[in-house]
Amino acid sequence: MTSASKSLAATPPMGWNSWNQFGWNVNEAVVRETADAMISSGLKDCGYEYVVIDDCWSKKDGRDSNGYLVPDPDKFPNGIKALADYVHNLGLKIGIYSDAADLTCGSYPGSYGFEEQDAQMWASWGIDFLKYDYCNAPEDQASAIERYSRMGEALRKTGREFLFSLCEWGGRSPHLWGREVGGHMWRVSGDVFDSWVNIWVADHTYYGIGIDVSLDLAAELAEYGGPGGWNDLDMLIVGLKGKGLVSGGGLSFVEYQTHMSMWCMACSPLMIGCDVRAMEKETAALLMNPEVLAVNQDALGEPVRRVKQMDRCEIWKKPLADSSVAVALVNRGASGSDVTVKASDIGLLDAPKLVRNLWAQEDIADFKVELTRRVQPHETLLLKVDKH
Repeated sequence: MTSASKSLAATPPMGWNSWNQFGWNVNEAVVRETADAMISSGLKDCGYEYVVIDDCWSKKDGRDSNGYLVPDPDKFPNGIKALADYVHNLGLKIGIYSDAADLTCGSYPGSYGFEEQDAQMWASWGIDFLKYDYCNAPEDQASAIERYSRMGEALRKTGREFLFSLCEWGGRSPHLWGREVGGHMWRVSGDVFDSWVNIWVADHTYYGIGIDVSLDLAAELAEYGGPGGWNDLDMLIVGLKGKGLVSGGGLSFVEYQTHMSMWCMACSPLMIGCDVRAMEKETAALLMNPEVLAVNQDALGEPVRRVKQMDRCEIWKKPLADSSVAVALVNRGASGSDVTVKASDIGLLDAPKLVRNLWAQEDIADFKVELTRRVQPHETLLLKVDKH
């Protein structure tokens, strides 16, 4: 199969996904109200365009007599097509979920063996995005490639443009083959929880990934993301504040800001996980800062690279299309520290530079050779460095 269309995911996809907040309680009202809130809050104007229904949307007792998946009539009394029409009329796009096995992660019917039938059905409903999970599927890489290829080809045959999201969790190296099976984004880790560190979940059966560990994953896979196909660090936990299905106790505002900063720098898709119908002011500020989002959506599409480590403090850089450089000064430690960035660290000549704090949206300094700033525990200073 040919590689994924670059025009569809020229920059990292942005939107909302139901799982982190609502899980198996997703329903028609939640999706409609979320779509409305994406308009009224200004999220759509910031670039968030996909409204994605995750697992547990269909009837759990199986397919109908013709082999079709059936939307749960209690959750979606008007069906998915009517909901898709509603979302489209707002100028947004809609996504659905399935799994490359007989059963999904929530033990609902999966799509293995029904790829073409399901793809055609979703196309007839007006679906724009498929999140395709890998629960209950074989563990080897060859099987994953084969199963994702089958669905990628089925989506292509519909003639409808689908954004194909591979939720394989990184264990079979989807960054190496995701584009070739038609993928536009591929998960590179297990589920990210609302926690700074990894936590045990489900009676110690698996880890929930913390934000701190996710940074190392971003560093390892930077070379594989770019226009048309993106390393997916998982859905955003900004605004969850200890609620929902991926609760790890919640993060501080500074930690959420680091989370958002580094997802943007890594060119990860930005899929909001909180309840946007009831966003607090500080959550909206984190999700809708235009200068921070511009780093994620930069046309060059080059993911961030870690260029220097000093104990628990780090310097990361991301080249931008206008020849400027986005720079993150990250403190992963437990105490505040002064961090010095040199022009040579970020690949610039020793000429005067203008430094802008992107979260504050203000110019903060000029520097010729180096710049030192105090960075608090778990804080990230997100800077843009321009030549005069």
